[in-house]
Amino acid sequence: MTLTVEAIYQEGVHKPVQPLPLQENESVRITVHSGRSLAEQTAGMMNWKGDAETLERLLAENEEDV
Repeated sequence: MTLTVEAIYQEGVHKPVQPLPLQENESVRITVHSGRSLAEQTAGMMNWKGDAETLERLLAENEEDV
């Protein structure tokens, strides 16, 4: 069975916004798609001090060179 659900990430846990048709302790596989851009998601990890738009531009330029 494949489901696509909206969830909120709170206190280290993904919490679905509505009940799911799953049994207690049932194992599932989760794929996460964030609404944030790659630059917004990774800027903090690499200590980027600039704005997200500049980082987006630099990432796009790098992709063109590949």
